[in-house]
Amino acid sequence: MKLTDLSSKVTEWFNGTGLMADIVISSRIRLARNIAGFNFLTKCSNADKLAILNRFKTVLLNLDILHDAAFFDVDNAAEIERVFMVERHLISRHMAAATGPRGVVVADNELFTAMINEEDHLRLQTLKPGLALTACWQRINEIDDAIQQKVRYAFDRRLGYLTACPTNLGTGIRVSVMLHLPALKMTEQLDKFIAACREMNLAVRGLFGEGTEALGDFFQISNQQTLGVREEDIVEKFTNEIIPAIVNYEKRAREELFGSQNELLEDKLARALALLKHARLISSNEALFLLSNLRMGVNMKRITNIPISTINELFLLTQPGHLQINQGRCLEARQRDLLRAATIRTRLN
Repeated sequence: MKLTDLSSKVTEWFNGTGLMADIVISSRIRLARNIAGFNFLTKCSNADKLAILNRFKTVLLNLDILHDAAFFDVDNAAEIERVFMVERHLISRHMAAATGPRGVVVADNELFTAMINEEDHLRLQTLKPGLALTACWQRINEIDDAIQQKVRYAFDRRLGYLTACPTNLGTGIRVSVMLHLPALKMTEQLDKFIAACREMNLAVRGLFGEGTEALGDFFQISNQQTLGVREEDIVEKFTNEIIPAIVNYEKRAREELFGSQNELLEDKLARALALLKHARLISSNEALFLLSNLRMGVNMKRITNIPISTINELFLLTQPGHLQINQGRCLEARQRDLLRAATIRTRLN
């Protein structure tokens, strides 16, 4: 498998299907693991990192329960390839910027990835479209058990799984849901929402995870407590309490736009559609903002002639890494803006 095999299509977890898909983009569960007998990465030599990389690469590529598994060498990847992998959520920004032996295994049509030598020796990740945390947990637990048959993890009976960052200590689990919340922003309720999340000890991040802005009104909501809490309890609370409550907040904000602020809504949608259909230069951030408004309009049935699949495609395919990978060369910013605008015009017209 090559990156170009992925770059021209939308990843399955971003296909606009699943429970609460008008607001919930995707569900993700990540597990942090380390091999017993090795230092954490900050204290590892490159020789140690290479040994860890080769060990996990061999194990993962030979797991029968993974389908169409492929390995990508991040250390020797070109810059645009690393940018593409971040956009695709195959690796983190932290991993893209790091140095030394590291790589990622991708399987199950991009619904499973395993980052080797990111912050921990191993970061397993499963994704599903819509609200599907239970299915994500069942799948990642199965894979984790299979790996544990071949590798001895660093584990303490009292503290649980030992991780490089204390915030991951214990279960090592990070439950994340990506949400599209444009109406909360348009009705100026976003600050209140973020404050409420932090009071509940939830992390709020942007489209590309830690340290990123909420581009295109996409937010990742994650747990922060991993020690002393069962994985199943975290998954259940997110599925039955936290995410439904946030979805209801966004729905009420959309109803407010539909009613007392209908003119504002119509203006936002008309401007977005006009600019996307006719602009000759569009930056990455502007495209995300305009496509976000368009996506809301389609889900609210105010725009009826554009399928949600087209908008989801454009969210990904107009990102800088995707544009350059699909062109097969590096592009300057202005070239990307020209190509992005042309791609959007072609799809929408």
